Amino acid sequence: MNCYVIERKPEYKHSGYKRQVVWVDKKHFNIQKTVFYDRKNSLLKTLIFKDYKPYVVNGKTYWRTDKMFMVNHQTGKSTLLEWKKYSFGNGFRDQDFEKRTLKRVR
Repeated sequence: MNCYVIERKPEYKHSGYKRQVVWVDKKHFNIQKTVFYDRKNSLLKTLIFKDYKPYVVNGKTYWRTDKMFMVNHQTGKSTLLEWKKYSFGNGFRDQDFEKRTLKRVR
């Protein structure tokens, strides 16, 4: 797969990361992999996105990954997240996710 490789550096000086290197596919602009480096610039974690699928809703295409795999190279631990049953066009607004709104939800 042809990818752009992008290096990102945080603006926040107290970030736990020194930098990230991101692979983005050239066709759909989906992130394929992100490599995280700690504050000492040592390899820390790798996040891999797997099984992207297009979801078409009202003529608009949303690309979503079904699996995200993260490995911590310093501890040897890993996590696999699997996403199922995506829902689009559910009527939520940006303001529904504001801090004061979320505090009211129980």
